[in-house]
Amino acid sequence: MKVKLLFFLLFVSLSVWSQNTEKTITLLNSETNLPVEDATVFIVKTKQSFLSNSDGVVTFVINGNSNIQITHSSFVSVTVRATTLKQMNTVVYLKSTVNDLDEIIVTKKHPQKILKEIVENSIHKLSVPARLKVYSREFFKLNGKYTYYNDGLMNFQLRGNSSNFKTDILVEQNRSFGLISDEIGADALGYNLNDIMQNYYNFKYLNPVLISSGKKEYDFIIKGYKANDEYNVMLITPLENVDELRDDIRIVYDHKRKIIIEISSFVSPTTIARVKDKSAVGSKNIYKSIFKNIYKYENSNYYLVSSKEEIGFERIDKDKKTDIEVRNYFVTTNFNSRNFTYKDSDVFKDKTLYNKSNVILSDYWNISGLTATEEEKEIIVNLQDREP
Repeated sequence: MKVKLLFFLLFVSLSVWSQNTEKTITLLNSETNLPVEDATVFIVKTKQSFLSNSDGVVTFVINGNSNIQITHSSFVSVTVRATTLKQMNTVVYLKSTVNDLDEIIVTKKHPQKILKEIVENSIHKLSVPARLKVYSREFFKLNGKYTYYNDGLMNFQLRGNSSNFKTDILVEQNRSFGLISDEIGADALGYNLNDIMQNYYNFKYLNPVLISSGKKEYDFIIKGYKANDEYNVMLITPLENVDELRDDIRIVYDHKRKIIIEISSFVSPTTIARVKDKSAVGSKNIYKSIFKNIYKYENSNYYLVSSKEEIGFERIDKDKKTDIEVRNYFVTTNFNSRNFTYKDSDVFKDKTLYNKSNVILSDYWNISGLTATEEEKEIIVNLQDREP
């Protein structure tokens, strides 16, 4: 009887394992054959989200069959069935919409006023309370060399409302490799985990273009969106007479629901060239600044899917200059509107994962929602090998 029971359990275990299959999709531009980065891959059956890396690669584990939705603001959306992914690595070609001539939309209201209304409505529509299972990743470079890396799998419990937004963080697993010099201090801490979700859910990064002076400092243009008739694109560019660092901003929004789908911004080389370098001790001369947030509306749920931030600057110290670069990623692998119970002692209250001891229970980073590129893997391994 024991032998039969053991055989049965082994058979069930093998059957379950065989249903969980790891798949890799490589997304390429159908015209240029170049990788498509930052595409959202959504597994309909399990409600999991993944993001393509700079190589256009997405890796995930799937159980059984499901529709897989692939979306990107610059490409035509595609839906594939899991059963069509016969190979371990399947190439999917996406048709670009960048070259399509989107017509400029003339409105009676100033685009800034339209944006204010969209931001207010988006804040109201974002699903709270909710829980986001999030994978975070951070690279830190000092004077041209990678010196620190961390990633973690966390649950963000969102509650309250826009005027009293609260976040509790429960860390499932995390790891850190390398060291951060004491002289760097807060410059290494790209994400403050305690307020990052509030910033993203209140669209804090749009504040400079929403204030009254924004009309005098930026040019606003609204265009149609060929890939989706329900979307418009708002392009916001700093005027040439502004001699401070200002971002070029692109906002994709659903003009029927009046919600933001994507925000991306960068400081252009032209803008950087116009700004005079600072020389005072403690000042920072920014040479790279990139930001991108993607939001998803699905079955009346509206939530953050991913975030990417990169910043590079030269800091002026008393007797030298220090070059610092920080690159951060956030990917929501799973959304849930249920209320979860937990103890206050389980809540992570530090600003970053930097001071938290490594807790590694599984290879969570392999199915994290963001596959590491070969270059990133090499950086991580090299930093890990330096550990004492």
